[in-house]
Amino acid sequence: ANASATDRGRLRAATVVLDPPRSGAGRAVVESIASLRPAQIVYVACDPVALARDLAFFAERGYPLRSLRAFDLFPNTHHVEAVATLTP
Repeated sequence: ANASATDRGRLRAATVVLDPPRSGAGRAVVESIASLRPAQIVYVACDPVALARDLAFFAERGYPLRSLRAFDLFPNTHHVEAVATLTP
């Protein structure tokens, strides 16, 4: 949120990769990232509930979900990794 005008210009063409803890990013982090207006956000999540909450926060800030893929990296467990792509 304290980025210079030059840095903000660079971020408009950038991809932000977000890989938060199981609890998710939360509203404050989502708002900080969205305020920088990157060209794309790739969100890696290990908790579907936190992902759904944060995707709703991003959608409120003009970043709707464009794609979502799930990966079973831990076979025979309930854990799943998801990768979501968001663009304005």
